[in-house]
Amino acid sequence: MSEKTPITVARGDGIGPEIMDATLRILEAGGAQLEVEEIEIGEKVYQRGLQNGIEERSWESLRRTKVFLKAPIFTPMGKGFKSLNVTVRKTLGLYANLRPCVSYHPFINTEQKDMDVVIVRENEEDLYAGIEYRQTQTVCESIKLISRPGSEKIIRYAFEYAKAHGRKKVTCMIKDNIMKMSDGLFYQVFQEIGAEYPDIEQERYIIDIGTGRIAARPGDFDVIVTENLYGDILSDVAAEMTGSVGLGISANIGETCAMFEAMHGTAPDIAGKGIANPSGLLLGAIMMMVHIGQNDVAGRVHNAWLKTIEDGIHTGDIYREGASKKRVGTEEFSQAVIERMGQMPEILPVQDYGQGRAERFNLPPLKEVKLQKKELVGCDIFLDWTGDPDKLGETCSKIGTSRFHLKTISNRGMKVWPDGAKETFCSDQWRLRYMAKDKMLHAHILDLVDQFIAQDFDVIRIENLYQFDGENGFTQSQGE
Repeated sequence: MSEKTPITVARGDGIGPEIMDATLRILEAGGAQLEVEEIEIGEKVYQRGLQNGIEERSWESLRRTKVFLKAPIFTPMGKGFKSLNVTVRKTLGLYANLRPCVSYHPFINTEQKDMDVVIVRENEEDLYAGIEYRQTQTVCESIKLISRPGSEKIIRYAFEYAKAHGRKKVTCMIKDNIMKMSDGLFYQVFQEIGAEYPDIEQERYIIDIGTGRIAARPGDFDVIVTENLYGDILSDVAAEMTGSVGLGISANIGETCAMFEAMHGTAPDIAGKGIANPSGLLLGAIMMMVHIGQNDVAGRVHNAWLKTIEDGIHTGDIYREGASKKRVGTEEFSQAVIERMGQMPEILPVQDYGQGRAERFNLPPLKEVKLQKKELVGCDIFLDWTGDPDKLGETCSKIGTSRFHLKTISNRGMKVWPDGAKETFCSDQWRLRYMAKDKMLHAHILDLVDQFIAQDFDVIRIENLYQFDGENGFTQSQGE
C-alpha cells in the first residue's frame, strides 16, 4: 500500500457535511490514499465568539498538511465578520483561483454545447482586500488595490497553466477604460508577461462585453485571466451556463499550500434533505488528487463520475425531463459513482491525468522593477460638508495660498468647481485637490489640514499626490 497523504478536511455548514461525506466515500472507493485531519470552521466557531471563524489549532493543521479540502462554510451577516474563505486564501498565500467551467452536453441540459473555459482569478487583492470606511452620513468607501507583484503572479500562472495543458489562448478581462490606473496596471503587466509566450494567442476584453460574450459564445475563449471581483462574477456566470453552479469547482493554489472547494455556498434551504449535488466538491477533490500526485485516482474517479452523468443519473439541480433518466439524492448519486468505478464514459471525453500533471508551477522570481523618481506635488483633502460647491470653492480657495492653489473640487468623482454644472447631484463627501506652487514637504500638508480644522471643517481623509518620473500618479476628476 502506498504512503497516505495527509490532508485537512472541513465539513462546513449547511449542505457541507452531506456533500463532504459523499465526496470522501467516492474518493475512498477510487483508491485514494489519504490521512484525513478534520477541523471545525465556520458557523459554530463564529458562535463561540471567534470573529474570523477559525481557531489556531486549525491553522496548525493547514500549515502541517498544506492541503485543504473544504465544504461550503457560512459567514454571519453584519458588521465585524470577515469572509473566512478570503481569510484562508490570503493568510496561506493562495494567490491563484482556478475555476474550470465545462459543459456536459447532451447529458446535462445547457444551450452552450462547446464550453470548456478555465477562469484564472486573482485571489488576494482588488476590492476583496476589504478596506472600507463610512466617511459621512451618506457615503461609504471601498478601496480597490491592484499591485504589480499580485498581477504578475496571477498572469504568469495563467500562461503557465495554458502552456502545461495545451491551451491555445489567454484572454485578459479588465475595465481599464474606466479604472485607468489599477486595471491599466493589470493589463500592462499582461502585455509584459505575454511577450514571453509568443506561441499562445493573447487578447483583451473589457469585462462587461467579455461577460456578455462568454455567455453568448463561450467557444471563443480558452483561458481567461482577470482580477478578483471580476473573476468571482464571471466564473459564477460561466458555471451556471454549464447547467448548474453546483458543478462549479474552485482550486486555490499558492506556493506552498492549496485549498479545494465547490464554488457554491451552503444552500441552507436544502440542508439535511439529502438532495444536494456533491459534484462541485467532488470535482474539486479530483483536482486535489492531481495536486498531491495521486493522478491515477483522479482519473478513475473522474471517469466514473462522467459515466454516471452519461447514464442520466442526476441530482435534482441538473435533472431534466428528456435529458435525465433517474432523479436521485446525494447518497444514491454517490453510490452510483462508486458502482461505476473503473468504467469509462462512452461519449464524453475520457480523462487521463497521466503522471506529473499538476496545477502548481515553479514560477520564476518576480521581475525587477526600475525605481522611478517619486515626487510629492499636492494632496486631495476629503471633507464631510453640506452645501453649495461654489460657496465651498470660494472659502477653500483662500486656504493654504502661501504654498498651494486649489485646482478643483469634485463630488463622487465629478468636477463641481470651478464651473460645475448646476444639474450635478452632490453628496456630503467632497474632494478638494490642492497642487503645490513649489517643492513641498509632508509637513506642508499637515499645516494645510490644520488650517481646515481651524475653520471647523471635518477633514475625513487626506490623499497625497505623487508624480513618478514626472508622470502623474493620480487621475483627473470626471469633466476636468
